Amino acid sequence: MKQKIKKIAAITMARNDEFFLTRWIKYYGDEIGTENLYIYLDGTDQIIPKNAGHAHVKKLPHTDMTRATGDKYRIGLMNDLSRELLKTYDIVIGCDCDEFLIVDPNTNKSLSEYLSTIHIKNTVSGLGLDVGQNMNMEHELNPHAPILTQREYALLSTRYTKPVVKNAPIDWGSGFHSISGHNFHIDKNLYLLHFGAVDMKMLEQKAAARGADWLAHLRRRGNGTINAVTQLPAQNEKWLRRARILQTIARPIYALDKPGMLGIKRVVKIPTRFKKSGI
Repeated sequence: MKQKIKKIAAITMARNDEFFLTRWIKYYGDEIGTENLYIYLDGTDQIIPKNAGHAHVKKLPHTDMTRATGDKYRIGLMNDLSRELLKTYDIVIGCDCDEFLIVDPNTNKSLSEYLSTIHIKNTVSGLGLDVGQNMNMEHELNPHAPILTQREYALLSTRYTKPVVKNAPIDWGSGFHSISGHNFHIDKNLYLLHFGAVDMKMLEQKAAARGADWLAHLRRRGNGTINAVTQLPAQNEKWLRRARILQTIARPIYALDKPGMLGIKRVVKIPTRFKKSGI
């Protein structure tokens, strides 16, 4: 009997991030249909990507806030939206526009097919892979080509092992990093790829827009993810399973509802088959 595909929505909020938002729309639109995408744009001056199609896009007035206050404000909007959507949807995916939840191509299932087959106990996470530019081996990003054809390395990251999938009206913490009062469950075939550090020039441009001090700091200290993928030896994909086990068992003392790695830092070579995601 053919598996019934569940009704899935994906939500995000973005500001001045057309590069990633366009790709977010393309990826999740292909997976679940653009009509099931819900996007808040932070600022009435924001440009709606040309490929938005039938996505539900809402522009909100922008207010300058501290980082902590802004994080709470944005996740509050996302939680309210997800609660409303779960009245008519089976599953909601919530993430930043530079984050992509993929299913291992070895399953031979699309993301929607896979999420429809697994048992979700309130929430499910993919293993976090923080993709970075190896400064010794990789060139500046070509914006017209898929990212994963140009980047091969990622830092195994507890920060991005996020409970981005939920099927119950429970609230995410800031940045989708946790759900208060609920454990996280890392699925063996799901991965959350984060691309915030995918290109040093892009980071420099963002830092320059924030001020000369930010740019000077970046050039002096570098970026943690880029430094790691450039300097540390890349491990094979056996470490994907090891990291999943570690993050399931370990907990940082200061945040028992988040995964830990016991201080172990590992860079992995991204499996070639992940390029099939088209990201």
